[in-house]
Amino acid sequence: MSPGAGHMALALTLHYDNALHLPAPRLEVRFAGAPAPEVIAASGDDAFGLVYRAELARSEFRFRFVAGSGAPGADPARAFRPFRTLDRRAEADEVWCSGHHAFLYPVAPRGAEARSAPEVLGALPWKPGAYVPASGGLSGLGAHVLADGRVSFGLYHPTAARVWVVGSFNDWQWPGHEAPEPARFLECARHRGWFGAANTWLAVSDRARAGDEYKFAIAGGVPRDGDGRLTRVATDPYARQLGPHTGFNNAVIADPTGYAWGDDTWRTPDVGALVLYELSVYGFTEGDGDVEPALHGRFAGVAERVRRGYFATLGANALSLMPLAEVPSPQGPRSLGYDPSLYGAVERDFGEPDDLRALVDAAHQAGVAVLIDQVFNHTSNDFNPLWGLILEDPAEEADPREGGLYFNGATDWGNRVATEKLDVQSLLIDACAQAIVEYHVDGFRFDATHSRWMDHGFLRRLAAELRRLKPDVVLIAENLPNEADLNLEGWNGFAQWSDPFHDTVKALLREGPFGDTPPDAERLAGVMYFSRAHFAGHTNNTVNYSESHDETSIPFEVGTNPLLAHPAAKDRKGRLGLFTALVALGQPMLYMGQEFNVERDRNEVSFRWPSPPESSGFFQWTRRVIHLRRRYPGLPAGDGRLAWILGPWMDERHGGGRRVAGWRARPGPDAHEAMVVLLNFEGHEVLVDLELGLPGIWVKLADMDRVDDIAPAGGNGASDPTALRSADGRFGGFALPPSSGFVYKWEAPG
Repeated sequence: MSPGAGHMALALTLHYDNALHLPAPRLEVRFAGAPAPEVIAASGDDAFGLVYRAELARSEFRFRFVAGSGAPGADPARAFRPFRTLDRRAEADEVWCSGHHAFLYPVAPRGAEARSAPEVLGALPWKPGAYVPASGGLSGLGAHVLADGRVSFGLYHPTAARVWVVGSFNDWQWPGHEAPEPARFLECARHRGWFGAANTWLAVSDRARAGDEYKFAIAGGVPRDGDGRLTRVATDPYARQLGPHTGFNNAVIADPTGYAWGDDTWRTPDVGALVLYELSVYGFTEGDGDVEPALHGRFAGVAERVRRGYFATLGANALSLMPLAEVPSPQGPRSLGYDPSLYGAVERDFGEPDDLRALVDAAHQAGVAVLIDQVFNHTSNDFNPLWGLILEDPAEEADPREGGLYFNGATDWGNRVATEKLDVQSLLIDACAQAIVEYHVDGFRFDATHSRWMDHGFLRRLAAELRRLKPDVVLIAENLPNEADLNLEGWNGFAQWSDPFHDTVKALLREGPFGDTPPDAERLAGVMYFSRAHFAGHTNNTVNYSESHDETSIPFEVGTNPLLAHPAAKDRKGRLGLFTALVALGQPMLYMGQEFNVERDRNEVSFRWPSPPESSGFFQWTRRVIHLRRRYPGLPAGDGRLAWILGPWMDERHGGGRRVAGWRARPGPDAHEAMVVLLNFEGHEVLVDLELGLPGIWVKLADMDRVDDIAPAGGNGASDPTALRSADGRFGGFALPPSSGFVYKWEAPG
């Protein structure tokens, strides 16, 4: 037949495995605009299956296989497969296809080995201290230096035909090389892996070494390259490190076992004991004149400040590091790291993997836990090795919105990672497990986990698997607005950044609406009491904060109210906001620079540090309040140990109708553990009566101007003139100054 003139002819050899067992199948080819199909009989067979050879008038058409001799049936479901030449440089094409799916392959698909991936991997000599990926079953994905000096490689790809490892150790040789040398090829064998399917590609090399760069060359199951070929040379999704050339983004074979750890006696604190400090590795030292310039914005700079005792002085005992995964965006004042490209490779701009280990090691030796931020809801839209890496259907190639296996839909920030898929979940859980084993991290904060963007079944699976690996792992979710299903059983659930706490406190501080949250006094009790009325089932489920990387600082936000746009108000409100987070039930968090009341807009990580930090009066006040929080169990009083004594819902003498809150807590039978906390968010004085609950002398440990603990931490005591004296456990006519907070402690009988 002659479907049209002026088109280049194509010599096609097509191999078909006839997996559907069609009787005498024929190749049926349809050209656009042609009145009838061209039907071609098989010319023979080979080890793969039937072979069809044809000279076709066009290089683009649709085809299917149909049963011969008038028998019914066609593959698959009578669908037509689209075809266009697989190599624009060639005058002939040879392709392989199966009745099981619609993929076309440029090479004969490799058969599965008899032994499964776990059987092969179980016999390899793994090095102690290295994490071998095992979520969903032992998979060995990535590159691993073995105890005998060899290197194992593993790639998960359920729709590829063949896979090779290419790298600096074999001159990047594979069949697609410009000058191929077959003796140097390192082809992966195909094994049964996840779900019992032949989807795991493994190879072991005695030529590769730690420090070598590598990638995987994949034939089939990927989008076409620039020449129309169904091949891709891809960065390893499990890469631990990337090479220095950002144009190539080669993975680096990294041995995580060479670092000499010094944190053998470290134990992760209980969630209830944490005072969190969120920081950007770049921003934490970038503007600090006391840190050597070569260390600015790097792991080593943070580690230096840890070793100098900064956090021992401040009192925060858990670093919440903003994302460390490799990102394509350059570091800068507004670079936050929330555009990850790989989940196991640490950002090159911050330093080497061992530099991160040294930071964690230094933190642990200083009594400070380390959490890292994981962005599992989306990835970068610039450099994105996962996008299109595994096509689940050939039709995905034609739709720019389809990223293949790892993606499904969109978020407010770009593509949405398909966290509902078990194999995608395993990749993400492996990234966390690797961080625990190889970097000794204590836990994770997960970005944007709301069910609009992330599957909560995944988060429950993640929690279960990580707790089997590390029972005391700390798990924190940014789940805004907060959903209760992540509480699990309460005490063992995810801690969540409390959106109600932040928004309510910001509205109260600026004395006007914050977004759609009014400065509503009725919300005070709910947010101070670990947001139980909103979402939490236990104090472990709540992280209270008045600043974060996503939010404006308090002085910035207060300044948006013209009546408060002056230094005195910004200082006072900054103290009250930080104080409130530190005394409320739940876990407190401050954002780097908040200890100096830095004024900045949201999403800014750079600021100028006081030199030295201890020269800041705001810093000195902050650190003393933090140390009170950590010393006294009556400040973070747990459920059932708190009694309200002031609130807008009470009578007029106890704060009725005013933006005030007060409570007393007594976590144990000893009267010395009894504490009273008072807060006034009004811009004017409020006169109240206090129901202290115990007669005696109540020492003022803190207010907005002064913090002085009792011995041995301070010089305060029952003789201090600011102490309250009560003969009956009550104190009438107490004046709460505008924008104020107090902590009192029972110290002695009257």
